[in-house]
Amino acid sequence: MESEIVPKIAKMTVSGKKQSMGFEVPCAAAEENGHPNTPQKGLLPEDASVASGVLEAVSKSTPLPQVVQDSEEQNMVPTPAKKSSKAKPQIDVKAELEKRQGGKQLLNLVVIGHVDAGKSTLMGHLLYLLGNVNKRTMHKYEQESKKAGKASFAYAWVLDETGEERERGVTMDVGMTKFETPTKVITLMDAPGHKDFIPNMITGAAQADVAILVVDASRGEFEAGFETGGQTREHGLLVRSLGVTQLAVAVNKMDQVNWQQERFQEITSKLGQFLKQAGFKESDVAYIPTSGLGGENLVTRGQSSDLTQWYKGKCLLEQIDSFKPPQRSVDKPFRLCVADVFKDQGSGFCVTGKIEAGYIQVGERLLAMPPNETCTAKGITLHDEPVDWAAAGDHVSLTLTGMDIIKINVGCVFCDPKEPIKVCTRFRARVLIFNIEVPITKGFPVLLHYQTVSEPATITRLLSVLHKSTGEVTKKKPKFLAKGQNALIELQTQRPVALELYKDFKELGRFMLRYSGSTIAAGVVTEIKE
Repeated sequence: MESEIVPKIAKMTVSGKKQSMGFEVPCAAAEENGHPNTPQKGLLPEDASVASGVLEAVSKSTPLPQVVQDSEEQNMVPTPAKKSSKAKPQIDVKAELEKRQGGKQLLNLVVIGHVDAGKSTLMGHLLYLLGNVNKRTMHKYEQESKKAGKASFAYAWVLDETGEERERGVTMDVGMTKFETPTKVITLMDAPGHKDFIPNMITGAAQADVAILVVDASRGEFEAGFETGGQTREHGLLVRSLGVTQLAVAVNKMDQVNWQQERFQEITSKLGQFLKQAGFKESDVAYIPTSGLGGENLVTRGQSSDLTQWYKGKCLLEQIDSFKPPQRSVDKPFRLCVADVFKDQGSGFCVTGKIEAGYIQVGERLLAMPPNETCTAKGITLHDEPVDWAAAGDHVSLTLTGMDIIKINVGCVFCDPKEPIKVCTRFRARVLIFNIEVPITKGFPVLLHYQTVSEPATITRLLSVLHKSTGEVTKKKPKFLAKGQNALIELQTQRPVALELYKDFKELGRFMLRYSGSTIAAGVVTEIKE
């Protein structure tokens, strides 16, 4: 029997409320609600001062890791870690991975962009055209959306599952689903664009390898999303700071401007300049004219003569297929950051998340940090299928026994008991300050966004200001930090967090800082204090 719709892998619950674990923090609450009355400021100053900082700040500095630019050398070729044969039989993870994917590479893709740019509609239509949603289901969505007076939202409903999302017409949580291209198996994450839900978006971006940035080509709409107060810049900056290096820009709703080449070029030149400042290499960014509602140039090249006379490039699916998969840290100790926790039907409970490093087999013992307790992995589910093992890069659901579900929260890290992750409330970091309204001083309250964690923290010390290009200290113990500066700071979190040094584990050593509804800095962990 034909399945109704491609099942969701897991609906991640990543709202700040879920993570404040039992008590309200005023600073966290303010973040959750955004500040509807205060327009959000664009992140980059119009001059390129931060821009050059983003890249150079850290590229030449030897003593400290880079904030934004990733070095290729650290991506080692995966080889299985040497473990005692009793713990688990040796498997050639690389060979097994290739076998499992039928030669196809695994890629985690996040879709980002300003609210109403058409992200959910674009990806919903793509999934429909790929046959991932059958005609009967699509017809049902069309009828329901017409009845609700939102006929143009039918494709978005493929990804927006909750009543509230459909009611409001905005994506609030990170929806996940799977599809395939000729050479890749894609885990798709549809991230919310509304500024109230940026914390949720950060969680999606932190788990992605590559991104699609959707912008609205219609007159006035692109400008609204890109200028001060829009989410286009913030999203671009966030995914880059979180380690995404490859980007496809879907210039959407091009049918509304009659596929004009001039409009396309106007948008791509403005975006190109900004993305370069944010640290993307020009060769890693592709621009594709699309229509999410009409379905043009999504899975086959656009046929409209208005488009074909000037655009000879790839369609969106071809671009996704041509992304280069990142090297997976299969040879490092096991690490999985919890994105959601729920009760299992049987004994035990389930956690979902992306394996950041290492690999795991059914029956293995795991350590959860915090609370520093061990349990057993009774089952592993990948793309809704039970599997015997899973490795770095996989989005999995683990069924665990031997531990109380109450002890596990979103943001806990499961790791190899023999090589545990560090847990602390104080750490030092190198940060790049974005476009801030008020200077950062000692005692400044922030929300630390790290993997799936949203944790209140305080900047307890301003250690030094660093030279943008060399990384050398230019000023010790500054009184405050201003926009565009690179600095060393010390942070104190309210509760213990599990993290790694950036130089050891890129994925688990980078974070964002937010304050009063805006992202104010990106940083990397340089030293963990006990």
